[in-house]
Amino acid sequence: MAKKPGPTYTVSYSTDATALIVEKQICNMGPRKFFVGGNWKMNGSKKEIEALVDVLKKGITGDAVEVVVGCPSIYLQHTLCLLPSNIALSAQNCYKVAKGAFTGEISPAMIKDLGAPWVILGHSERRNVFGESDQLIADKTAHSLSEGLRVIACIGEKLEEREANKTEEVVLCQMNALKPAIGSNWDKVVIAYEPVWAIGTGKTATPEQAQEVHCILRKWLKEEVSGAVSESTRIIYGGSVTGATAKDLAKQPDIDGFLVGGASLKPEFVDICKAGL
Repeated sequence: MAKKPGPTYTVSYSTDATALIVEKQICNMGPRKFFVGGNWKMNGSKKEIEALVDVLKKGITGDAVEVVVGCPSIYLQHTLCLLPSNIALSAQNCYKVAKGAFTGEISPAMIKDLGAPWVILGHSERRNVFGESDQLIADKTAHSLSEGLRVIACIGEKLEEREANKTEEVVLCQMNALKPAIGSNWDKVVIAYEPVWAIGTGKTATPEQAQEVHCILRKWLKEEVSGAVSESTRIIYGGSVTGATAKDLAKQPDIDGFLVGGASLKPEFVDICKAGL
């Protein structure tokens, strides 16, 4: 399952959240390499990172699954020196310009200079704790891509938005903001759908609920960008993913991997990475 080839298929779905039944048809979906990102958030010390990387080295071999870990910026260099070649490094955030009087920020140029190829942008904690707008996230995305970084672009709805049947409206609004920022660089972007109500809460969307939104996103890509981009762009799920839930989620046709929070700090992250095999 490391690469999802996709024959023509039709997905019908209905949930209490949307009270809709929608027919989705995606044709000739190309192979998409399974992708797992670990977001360590504001956690870890040098010793803890060394121990964690040792577990990852022993448990994750080969390159059938693309694995990326996002560590705090202060530990990027330390982590880079420890990681094996089959696990890539990501920053967790950056600013929208190359340099200047922006105390506490780091730039894509700095991230690239130390050798990290990825950055996570638009995470729900950046949006909801730090008040980052769709436009700021789009600006960061555009600048990061222009500097040669690859982007894990996060989108997702809050609980009240889901309960108000606004899931599709919210996630597509976020995608519309990202579209001009990404331009022709969709091959350098992974979309992470993270329902905010399922982050750090222990709640997980059912595989069917997650698939519904992923299917909406893939259809949007087909209609608003191109069929080729729809077929090739990886859409991953982030929302309290664990070793116990990963396999069933990975079976869904439009779920191409995971963005993992708390579990990425534990040995079970290895099991989550293997869920796509």
